[in-house]
Amino acid sequence: MALDHDEDWMLEDDENDASASAALVRQPWKLLIVDDEPDVHRATILALKNIVFKGRGLEILHAYSGQEGFEKLAEHHDIALAILDVVMETDDAGLRLVRRIRDELGNQLVRIVLRTGQPGHAPEQQVVLEYDINDYKTKTELVANKIFTTVIASLRSFESLHALEKSSQGLAKILEGATNLYQLHSLKEFASGVLKQVGAILNLGEYGMLCAQSKNNQQHFEVLAATGPFTPLLDGQSLAEDSRLLTALNTALQKKCSQSDYPYEVLYIAGRNSYDFVVHFSPPWPLEAVDRNLLDIFCERISAAMDNLYLYQQLRRSQEATVMALADLGEFRDQTTGDHVLRVQKLTDAIAGRLKAKNAFPEHMDNAFMEMVGMASILHDVGKVGTPDHILFKPGKLTAEEREIMNQHSPMGAAILARTVALVEGTTYLSLGAEIAGGHHEHFDGNGYPLGIKGEEIPLSARIVALVDVFDALLHKRPYKEPWTLDETMAYVRERSGTQFDPLIVAALDEVVAEGLLPLDLLKDPDA
Repeated sequence: MALDHDEDWMLEDDENDASASAALVRQPWKLLIVDDEPDVHRATILALKNIVFKGRGLEILHAYSGQEGFEKLAEHHDIALAILDVVMETDDAGLRLVRRIRDELGNQLVRIVLRTGQPGHAPEQQVVLEYDINDYKTKTELVANKIFTTVIASLRSFESLHALEKSSQGLAKILEGATNLYQLHSLKEFASGVLKQVGAILNLGEYGMLCAQSKNNQQHFEVLAATGPFTPLLDGQSLAEDSRLLTALNTALQKKCSQSDYPYEVLYIAGRNSYDFVVHFSPPWPLEAVDRNLLDIFCERISAAMDNLYLYQQLRRSQEATVMALADLGEFRDQTTGDHVLRVQKLTDAIAGRLKAKNAFPEHMDNAFMEMVGMASILHDVGKVGTPDHILFKPGKLTAEEREIMNQHSPMGAAILARTVALVEGTTYLSLGAEIAGGHHEHFDGNGYPLGIKGEEIPLSARIVALVDVFDALLHKRPYKEPWTLDETMAYVRERSGTQFDPLIVAALDEVVAEGLLPLDLLKDPDA
């Protein structure tokens, strides 16, 4: 369809954008015609033939009643323009449809043009004031040139509103997504979260891949997360050397900027520490400018989240190093302690995992508890650094006086750790370690020491380790005893369920043993 010279300005919004996209197949604008006269549909199609705006053609949908038009709009949420007849199955069917679009569907974006062959049924000024429409035409007005102007103006208006809403929704998703990313504490978990959020921002689903490249080795990158056809890359498969995708990924990492070579979209995420990252995704259509702007903002937020992850991991490592150093104090005194505390750590994690799976103690078993309780358990006997050698290493039975001195290791360990716990808020290795050190000799019925507390007065961490400590001690040789068999040990534990030990924790240990989930080295005694 030829354009009049004075109408060329309608298409000159963004010359660079149009030329850059000219060679690409882009998603067409959706336009809905609602009219009960088939001839009107045919005439409109002829008038709209070959219209292209910003590199995108038209996809024309048809409805022949107000109800059918409502159903089309309910099905297609991305219709840009609806041209509605006023008089169809009723004299005001088109007007009723306008109300339903705005009120029932809540669609404020679609541009609505009313046209009528009987203007007396709906006076123009009254309709324009009372109904949320964008134009009102008689059917005789909508000749080829006029309908072209109306359509282009409506598409431009829709595009602007759509961009504003997409920006608003995208920013909300970025803020929500970035908050979620700040809560992830492992690199692979983080990578999966990034893929999920990119998919949410662009409504693509979780489809793509995220790679990391060490700043110390820029000849290689590692795939941290992948979905869809990229999943095999997680198992060691490689991209072909001549792959356009591989070229795009390497270019983004080398130039340190995102690359757009549709359909190979690559986001570059600058890491301020050891790694840089790239994300690849394949949108069904070339990205719009608003999408790129949103992704640029998201990349900045991801970079900040990566810094948070790095600092968290450094803090976590420093805490673990502190715990290990404290545990080494006990191992320095007693050469059997090292193996014992590592076995206690593994079984504590196994029992905590079983309790979590059974939804036991949900008020206590949050992510921090699950991540830290095993490592914290190795501090259960840290107070023995203050126990005299002649008591700690005595091969025979302790006297009552010696037992009293030995029992002081529990409050002593809690006191040692309490000084550091006071310096840091929240759950830490040391706060759990203090609970365990002070409470792992308490009994469920209140007959333990040092405080004689009972039931849930005893911290959950200490109740778990109370069982694990005894279980491991019975299975292995000590200066004062020979190792017991697993059956003998389980019989002892079950006999004291409800008195010395928490019954729910005994039940969890029973399941771990029955299902063969005991860490193998728990059943080995190097001195046996």
